[in-house]
Amino acid sequence: MTAVSADSPNSPEVAVSIVETDDVAAAVHHPAGTPRATIVLAHGAGGNRDTVIMRALADELSARGYVVARIDLPYRRRRPKGPPSPSTSPADRDGIRAACAFFRVESDGPLFVGGHSYGGRQASTAVAEDGSALADGLLLTSYPLHPPGKPDRLRTEHLPSITVPTLVVHGSTDPFGTSAEMAEAIALIPAPTRIVDVEKVGHDLNPKRKPTPALTADAVDEFLMRESGA
Repeated sequence: MTAVSADSPNSPEVAVSIVETDDVAAAVHHPAGTPRATIVLAHGAGGNRDTVIMRALADELSARGYVVARIDLPYRRRRPKGPPSPSTSPADRDGIRAACAFFRVESDGPLFVGGHSYGGRQASTAVAEDGSALADGLLLTSYPLHPPGKPDRLRTEHLPSITVPTLVVHGSTDPFGTSAEMAEAIALIPAPTRIVDVEKVGHDLNPKRKPTPALTADAVDEFLMRESGA
């Protein structure tokens, strides 16, 4: 493992380090004091761990006492640009598993996993496959419920197999799923769920104009931590 200092987050009380191993690549936000929990977040299909929403979420959550690991998925480590291939999604899920195993020791509290769009989809699928052995809760931002304009191609087949508390942060104008569609889909999860609907924002959740990070962190504090028994 190689750990070096990275650029500073918004809060001067939070330190950021870089982890690079054969299986894990991440920027890790370490809060001041004893961490409350650990959160592993994977990026969307078109980006990497340094996208605006990933940084904004990590800054806010770490300022509230969480260790947050922004990971690069295996497909992004192989090439710096371009979308993932469906054929390599199992490898991306294995990358999420490796990150969860690696970072679980960062706190004595629960471990939550998730991510933005594609990253959240793969995290939720991994949790559906592995259950609470992988993570104690899910944090999904802009879950890509279906391709834009194709509501008949729902990505919901694995949702009934999710058995951990699940928090979904959704933009009301997201073309990957309406608020009503999202509510209907998340109702398939047999575990406790909560949806945070951010008004008048799309798939990017626009953290520069909307209080998305604060709303997300509020729900992590109030819902995921409580439901995980922390």
